[in-house]
Amino acid sequence: MLCFSQNQNQSMERLAFSCLFNVFMCVSLLAFADAGSIGVNYGRIANNLPPASKVVSLLKSQGLNRVKVFDSDPAVLKALSGSGIKVTVDLPNGLLFAAARSKSFASTWVQKNVAAYHPSTQIEAIAVGNEVFVDPNNTTRYLIPAMKNLHDALVKYNFNNDIKISSPIALSALQNSYPSSAGSFRPELVESVFKPLLGFLRQTGSYLMVNAYPFFAYESNADVISLDYALFRENPGVVDAGNGLRYFSLFDAQIDAVFAAMSALKYDDIKVVVTETGWPSKGDENEVGASIPNAAAYNGNLVRRILTGGGTPLRPKADLTVYLFALFNENNKNGPTSERNYGLFYPTEEKVYDIPFTVEGLKNYHDTPRTPVPGNQHARTPVSGGGGVSKSTSGNTWCVAKGDAGKERLQSALDYACGEGGADCHPIQPGSTCYSPNTVEAHASFAFNSYYQKKSRAMGTCYFGGAAYVVTQPPRYGSCEFPTGY
Repeated sequence: MLCFSQNQNQSMERLAFSCLFNVFMCVSLLAFADAGSIGVNYGRIANNLPPASKVVSLLKSQGLNRVKVFDSDPAVLKALSGSGIKVTVDLPNGLLFAAARSKSFASTWVQKNVAAYHPSTQIEAIAVGNEVFVDPNNTTRYLIPAMKNLHDALVKYNFNNDIKISSPIALSALQNSYPSSAGSFRPELVESVFKPLLGFLRQTGSYLMVNAYPFFAYESNADVISLDYALFRENPGVVDAGNGLRYFSLFDAQIDAVFAAMSALKYDDIKVVVTETGWPSKGDENEVGASIPNAAAYNGNLVRRILTGGGTPLRPKADLTVYLFALFNENNKNGPTSERNYGLFYPTEEKVYDIPFTVEGLKNYHDTPRTPVPGNQHARTPVSGGGGVSKSTSGNTWCVAKGDAGKERLQSALDYACGEGGADCHPIQPGSTCYSPNTVEAHASFAFNSYYQKKSRAMGTCYFGGAAYVVTQPPRYGSCEFPTGY
C-alpha cells in the first residue's frame, strides 16, 4: 500500500504510525482462507427472551454457527438439534464438587446432558465451571478432578475425539499481564492448577478457554488507555518493551499475556479460545465508555479482526475462535447497568446496533470513527497492573459489595477474601477501626476492596461471583476509610 499525505502540517511520526497500522490491517485482510471463527454466548438471565426455537432461527439468519451456553438446558439443546450450529455446554460451578468426587456422577451427567443429544446437536466442548478461581465458594481444588472424570465419561461413550473439555479462566488468573511479554499466572495457581490443567489439555488435544474484556481495563483507566486502542481503531500502537512487538489493540495485548504465561510453563503448543468478550451498550454514569457507538465499534471491529485471519503479534499463526458476549440484553442480571446491556440483540430480536458476523457481511461494513479529541490521539502505555489494567494517575476506583447479593452469598465471598484471597481483614475485627457498622455488607465491602487494591485493581478482581462491583467515589461505612492502594 502506498501511504502519502497532502497535509504538509501533519507530523511525520503520525503519518508513519498510520502507515504501519494500515499495512497491518491490509495484511490481515488477505488472510480470509485461514481466518478464525465467531460464536456467541447465549445467556438467559432474563424473563422476556424468545423461545429457544426462535433463537436458533435468529442465529442461523445471522450466519452464527457457534454458540456457548451456561448450562445444558434440554429445551435449548433440543432446539439446536439438526441446526448445524456447534455448541459448548457448561457444567456449573455448583456441580464441580460432585463431578470431582464421583465418577458415577460425571458419567450420569454426560449421559443426560451430552449423550442424549449428540451428535444431532453438535456439542463440541464442555466448559467445566466458569472463572472458577474467582468463585467465592472455593471450588478451585475440584476443577482438575472434575475435568478428568468428565473426560473418562466421554471416553466411555466414544465422544472424546469429538468433544473437548476445558474451563474458562478470567484474566485475573494472571499475576502479571503488562507488558504482554511478562505474562505469568498467579504463583499460588501454577503447581496446583495450571500445570495439571495445561497438561490435561495437551494430553486430550483440547484448548485453554479465556474470558477477556478490554472494556474493564478501559473503564478503570480511561486516562491512560486510548479508546481507539481499546476499540481496534487506527492508532500508533503500543510497543512491548520486553519483545519489541507493537500492539494495535488491547485485546491482542491481553491474549498475548496469556500466551506468554503459558510459554513460561513450556506449554507453547496449547491453543486458546476466547470464550467471552464484549462491550456494553449502556452503563451507569461512572462506567466510562459504555455506549452503543463504542459497543458497535468494539464488536464490529473484533469480528473483522477475527474473520480476516491472522493471530496475535506473539502468535501470528494462531487464528482465534472468539465468542461474543452476549446474544441478548438480560434484564434479570445483578450489578451495574452494564451487566444488563452486553447484548447484540434486544429480546425482541431487533439488533442493538448493526454489525456483521460473517465474511460476506464484512464486505459492506465500515466502522464510524469518533471525532478526534485534541490531546487524545495516541495510544498510551498502561503503567502497571494485571490484565492490562494500570493504577490510574487520577480517578481512583474501589470495590464494594452488592447490597442485593444476599447475606449468605456475601458471607461466602467475605470468607474467601479474608482467607484464600489474602485480603487485609484486621481492620474489620472486633474492636478495630472498621468493625463498625457490624454488617456483612460493610465488612464484605472492606475485604473486597482490600483484595481489589492488593491485586492492583486488575480486571476480574472485583467480581466475587457477581457479589461486588467497582465504584469511583470513596465508599464510607461509619468512620472507616477504604484504602486505594497497598
